[in-house]
Amino acid sequence: MTLGFTGEMWFWKGPAPWHFVTVPEEECGELAATSALVTYGWGMAPVRVQIGGTGWADVAVPEGRAVHRAGAGAGAEGRGA
Repeated sequence: MTLGFTGEMWFWKGPAPWHFVTVPEEECGELAATSALVTYGWGMAPVRVQIGGTGWADVAVPEGRAVHRAGAGAGAEGRGA
């Protein structure tokens, strides 16, 4: 599956700070359905993130009804794998 979107990056200060991008509501259903097939615990699903010419492996983390893309240095565009 390939899922492209644009979103605002936000910072969670917590004891272990992270940057997040919230997946837009329109893409949450498709991502949640796919993540149910590939999750390795707590609903997290492996993803491949691409921002411009830079890409890395990461994880999508469910948060309530929405699914958030987590990762230090997360940016404004994500692509699910």
